[in-house]
Amino acid sequence: MPSPVDAPVTNARRRLRLLQLAALTSTCDRFAIAPLLVVIGLDLGAPLAAVAGVASVYFLAYGLMQPVWGMVSDRIGRVRVMRLALLGAALAGLASALAPNLLVLGISRTVAGGCFAAIIPATLVYVGDVWPPAVRQRPLSDLLAASSLGTAAATAGAGVLADVVGWRSVPAVTGVAGAVLWLALARLPEPDRAPSTANPLRSIATVLRSRWALVVFVLVFVEGVAVLGVLTYLAPAVQALGSSAAVAGLVAAAFGVGSLGWSRIVRLLVGRVSPAGLAAVGGALLVASWAVPAVAVTLPTVTAAGVLLGGSWAFLHTTLQSWATEVVPGERATTVALFAALLFLGSAAGTALAAPTAEAGAFATVFRVALVLSVPLALAAAVAIARYGRAAEPAPAPE
Repeated sequence: MPSPVDAPVTNARRRLRLLQLAALTSTCDRFAIAPLLVVIGLDLGAPLAAVAGVASVYFLAYGLMQPVWGMVSDRIGRVRVMRLALLGAALAGLASALAPNLLVLGISRTVAGGCFAAIIPATLVYVGDVWPPAVRQRPLSDLLAASSLGTAAATAGAGVLADVVGWRSVPAVTGVAGAVLWLALARLPEPDRAPSTANPLRSIATVLRSRWALVVFVLVFVEGVAVLGVLTYLAPAVQALGSSAAVAGLVAAAFGVGSLGWSRIVRLLVGRVSPAGLAAVGGALLVASWAVPAVAVTLPTVTAAGVLLGGSWAFLHTTLQSWATEVVPGERATTVALFAALLFLGSAAGTALAAPTAEAGAFATVFRVALVLSVPLALAAAVAIARYGRAAEPAPAPE
């Protein structure tokens, strides 16, 4: 039995574990599609570009629903929103597993994306509501670790399941997990906060009036294009070399494994290295990640790209996430929802724009374009975060 002194720590850990499980499941569903693109196309008789369109509409729904869920969570609570979304995602997972054609699969995946869209921002805002700013990036890093594990499990496991059981088992698994979490989150208490009664459009307007919020949004949109949008094509690039879906999934899982490993380093550095310093490291890893396969697309270079990209995600993305939770503190949920929306709108745009080039098998060109986008993103992020840090410092007291 924990002592009364230990009880708050134990409760915080239990809360964080539930949030991590929710984030892991959402991430699994989001990243499971990439290793299945070629397999689904063969099964349903559709070209790669058309199946990639299913991934694009998933990301589009995921992005567009972020502000909606954010405003709803301000009014009915973070946990209620997560449970409602998980129930919808569970039903959509079942429909995806039974889809007879690409149209039905696209519709069911769109619904799943729209529902799972609630989970990550709700967990981030929950952390922002419960943990103080001085230590907030640590639980955020723990959430990233769970998401990274979900990414690795999805990209590796989806390919294996597709080869052994069939691709339909993948959305079925995440659907069942969503149903289980719908029950489990009934034990998660709501943060101690009053529900919002403000006009949601006024909340959005307040956020958009913040110059720094706009900077964060531009950065995260470009990150969505250059990271998540292009990440979709790591597994197809491996399959284009003649590898199976299982091998392609294992190689693509390097991103999740890399994110998980690098996130442990980030956790140790929080408080010792400035946010601008963390962002600079993440930006350098991002540039390096796409520089490697831009030279030659091989199993080793794609694997290295995944590991380095995971490092960028751990360093740069969590720094941007933490910044988003504090840039407009009075409208935290709306800010985080818009942040997540723009991330996945960027992801949808990147996936769609790269689809014709990937369909032609020119994956090196896809990675070179990502490299060109990554250089200004890395520089702008480090400079902007450094300037924000200086602007946020309190003025020295008069002598």
